[in-house]
Amino acid sequence: MSAEIVTGIQQGHSDLREIQKALRHGWLKEVVLKSAKERSLYEVLSVSLGHGEASGTAAAKSRGFIFACDDRAARRESGLLRMKLTGTLGILKKAVKRQIVNPGERQLILEKMIKTGFYSPVKSLDELTDP
Repeated sequence: MSAEIVTGIQQGHSDLREIQKALRHGWLKEVVLKSAKERSLYEVLSVSLGHGEASGTAAAKSRGFIFACDDRAARRESGLLRMKLTGTLGILKKAVKRQIVNPGERQLILEKMIKTGFYSPVKSLDELTDP
């Protein structure tokens, strides 16, 4: 994942520096595929997915994590593997529910995300139903 972040920064996505900072401060953790089972699943998935999506899917499946991803192909593969999934909108919605994000800020955050290139299937989080 670190290599993908650096590549993204080099391609002009300077906001990815925030992810580097979160990794340095321990708020996010980079995981390494440890088991043969994880590496094997990664090899199968890397045929149709990018390295980050394939490794993230393999680690999440093996460790019973919820996989957070917006990539359509990765979500499809994860669904076939019967994994629990969420995406950016689900994370934002949960952040509001857990009072990490003020409910009044959620629409502004979503609008800023859309303005900076995030594809959103909804214009408001109110359009999403609770699972």
